[in-house]
Amino acid sequence: MIHYVLLIFMAVVALGLARQRNLFAVVILFGIYSFTAALLYVVMDAVDVAFTEAAVGAGISTVLMVATLALTSTEEKPATWRVCPLLVVTLTGAVLIYGTLDMPRYGDPSAPIHQHVAPHYIEKSAAEVGPPNIVTSVLASYRGYDTLGEVIVIFTAAAGVLVLLGRYRPKKRRVPSRKDQAVARKTTTRKAAARKASSP
Repeated sequence: MIHYVLLIFMAVVALGLARQRNLFAVVILFGIYSFTAALLYVVMDAVDVAFTEAAVGAGISTVLMVATLALTSTEEKPATWRVCPLLVVTLTGAVLIYGTLDMPRYGDPSAPIHQHVAPHYIEKSAAEVGPPNIVTSVLASYRGYDTLGEVIVIFTAAAGVLVLLGRYRPKKRRVPSRKDQAVARKTTTRKAAARKASSP
């Protein structure tokens, strides 16, 4: 039941994101969405994925987006309604849902992963890799290239955001020179004298 509650809550947050125009509210809703996804992963016993989602999705991503708001406006510009992107998203979602129809049920003991891969990890990870923690063995060795790819993606995203933030340079206020200040005072004095002379 808790799976459905979390999924419904995520759907509600996603709808709020789509309708929200205040960028600060969007950032906060993104953080709530990521944190809810992390909770869902914990309930599904994927603690390693939940930790990554909480740290990257609800943590550093939220901080970077809030920092980016300092360089932009707080309101999103009015967007024109386009049918083509909606069709692309709908078609992609339908294909993804169709692809999950052949997957085994969640927790099915007869699933292929429980017939060969998982028993191999449980029985031989300590001898082949070394750490007593099977999750550590999987992430650091059996799925080492996958973990390296995830780290590269996160690093590239953070570097790109930092580069974009570094391009912003606030305009320096020009300090008037003494000559300009003297000219401004003379001009002000002349105007005041002219107004005084023209007054009855």
